Amino acid sequence: MNLQAMFRDFNPGKFLVWLCVCVFTALLSLRLDKLLDWTYWAVFAPLWLWKAFVVAGALVANIVWIKNPHYRLEGQSAIQYRALLISLGIHLFILLFELLLADNLETGRHSWLSVFSPLIVISLVSIAACIWGVKHNRSIELELYCSVNLLQFIFVALKLDGYIAWPWEVVLVPAWVVVCASIVAVLYSIVFAGLLLRLPEVNADRRRTSLNSAIAYTCLVAPLLCFLITLASKLNGESRNSYTSIVMPLYITYCTRLAMAFSSKRANQWWFGLRKDMCQFLLGVCPLLQEYANISYALPVPQDDEQQQALEEPNPAAETPNASALTRADTDSRGSKKKKKQLGHGRAKDKEVVPHISLEVPD
Repeated sequence: MNLQAMFRDFNPGKFLVWLCVCVFTALLSLRLDKLLDWTYWAVFAPLWLWKAFVVAGALVANIVWIKNPHYRLEGQSAIQYRALLISLGIHLFILLFELLLADNLETGRHSWLSVFSPLIVISLVSIAACIWGVKHNRSIELELYCSVNLLQFIFVALKLDGYIAWPWEVVLVPAWVVVCASIVAVLYSIVFAGLLLRLPEVNADRRRTSLNSAIAYTCLVAPLLCFLITLASKLNGESRNSYTSIVMPLYITYCTRLAMAFSSKRANQWWFGLRKDMCQFLLGVCPLLQEYANISYALPVPQDDEQQQALEEPNPAAETPNASALTRADTDSRGSKKKKKQLGHGRAKDKEVVPHISLEVPD
């Protein structure tokens, strides 16, 4: 295990986001099952923490950007700063949706269409953000999630307001489409990983990477499909399962997401105005952590007793060579010397002798 590689590829932003979402899911399921007597404002506390980090990081980055104009000439600084502003705008719209959702769950004084209106607006904006992110090779996970779920947000809002009387299986059709497309991608990754495992000429690291990707994608999509099926049955009144049991498959997805945060693309280096990776900044602030970050270790592989004795016992045949082998080596060396001498005499005869001084005689 190489801690240096883990710190180099670690994305603290994604780790924080999925940790907060995991805690929020657990609190919300307990609140819906009436096992937790908290207000919805307290249940949404992990999401408030997530948005507080985003707003604070963007605020500090803007101050550093304004006070240091020469930083704008450093490589990809301008592109990363624009990506930060786009991400900040999306998070603010999501924060507005969360505020309206918590207030509506507490008081019920808003229509669900107005509650989902920030998500509908940001889904339209996210389409342009996805195009910009692909053009500049930026991470577009949040923007892609918002853009592909535009119809799903509209259908859920209309269903909760009573404008449509469809069953929840039909309301969740956009989610089924996204999940089916993900299943096709998962099957492709599994087949590709199986083919690479059967090809001996492929590098071992590449085969390991493809196998890990196939396992990770399977752990992401399969629990999500189980969650959607059980949730639709619960909302239709056909199931008596508790919400706590319904969200259980999602914890597998969350754990996979937390593990993938250690091997994903680096976060935007302009958050909090650091202009470097978060882990590099922490190692610079706390030099004592560098001693642990440079450690790499491997678990010992146990060997059989017979193999260990064979390695420890000396081999007399290998230490004392035979006399015949020595005589054979001597004769080979003598024969090679004779051949070299003969070749040297032959080359000397073939060479033309050129005098060092040539006298020119006049006519």
